Amino acid sequence: MPYKDFGSWIKETLGEKVQKISIDAGFSCPNRDGKVGIGGCTFCDNTTFSPAYCCGSKSVAEQLEEGKEFFRHKYPQMKYLAYFQSFSNTYGDLQKLKSLYEEALASDGILGLVIGTRPDCISEELLDYLETLAKRTFVLVEYGVESVNNEVLKRVNRGHDFQCAVRAVEQTAKRGIFVGVHIILGLPGEDDDENIRGIRLLHEKGMTLLKLHQLQIIRGTQMAAEYAEKPFPLYTAEQYIETIIRYIKALPHSIVYDRFVSQSPPGKVIAPSWGLKNHEFANLLAKELIIDN
Repeated sequence: MPYKDFGSWIKETLGEKVQKISIDAGFSCPNRDGKVGIGGCTFCDNTTFSPAYCCGSKSVAEQLEEGKEFFRHKYPQMKYLAYFQSFSNTYGDLQKLKSLYEEALASDGILGLVIGTRPDCISEELLDYLETLAKRTFVLVEYGVESVNNEVLKRVNRGHDFQCAVRAVEQTAKRGIFVGVHIILGLPGEDDDENIRGIRLLHEKGMTLLKLHQLQIIRGTQMAAEYAEKPFPLYTAEQYIETIIRYIKALPHSIVYDRFVSQSPPGKVIAPSWGLKNHEFANLLAKELIIDN
């Protein structure tokens, strides 16, 4: 394939295949609890991407053990990364954060951490600690940027601007910590050319890994109410594949792609309805990339 995928990159980096195990460590977000805003992002429902074993009422160690059991029957020799996924996993007291991260690293078979968070939830003190941690284990901080357009970020109640994301990526990368960025494609008001320019800038500032996925309208969200009142265009599978190919061609070849598509539970998705599983989409994309090249 004419791009670097996460599986190949992580095997090169760690010397073996690994599986992420998602963790809900009981965090919140500053645009949910009133520090920045209330209600959260208009598109967000965390339950759409949390596996069954991922439960905030259980300890980090318990969730990791259940996650390993979930994968063990299929991949008995697999090693793992502890993926702090739900909400903003750097939003808390530093000592508490250290305790949770160290608890994860103490679990057998865990080779490192992936920490999902927001670009406005990072501090110099935490970066000092993560810099030290990255010298003894794998650490990837994954920032939810979602859009490079400040008007779009306001519309979805994100609570930070793109410049905040640029600073966070740069500050983190300077510490020798791997940096991932998450972008949603298809938010109302977005422009592909602007997105590509913004992603290039993030890469120049030190972004290693890019995670893309299509906008989905999820039941019960504010965006679902907006869509019901005034529907806006959403990608068809064919349009989205064309868009992904355009991004791959336009962006630096050194970018690692973690994901191109997301699949929320069918009962929660209002639109778009592609009728494709993730691996089926990946196969279609691979075929189009081969034809296109």
